[in-house]
Amino acid sequence: MAIVKSKLLKQLSKNYPNFLKKDLEKFTDIILNEIKRSLRRGERVELRNFGVFYSKIQKARISRNPKTNEKVNTPEKKTIHFKMSKDLFKILNNEKK
Repeated sequence: MAIVKSKLLKQLSKNYPNFLKKDLEKFTDIILNEIKRSLRRGERVELRNFGVFYSKIQKARISRNPKTNEKVNTPEKKTIHFKMSKDLFKILNNEKK
């Protein structure tokens, strides 16, 4: 099951009833937008005990359309990668810290 922003906000408002929902939404928007901006600038985003987001540049290349076997120019583009922390890995695999 994937988590969507609305479910995240619902969980945050349940865990922190003293905060207004609109304030929690603004807070999550600020965090997510900062992560996007940092990745766009080519910076790493490290969230301790969770993982690291970073972008890489995929070089331009000539690829092939598998349906028609025609050669296609694929331009250079940025891709986002995620590396989980050791703590998150242990939690996911039910290992003790």
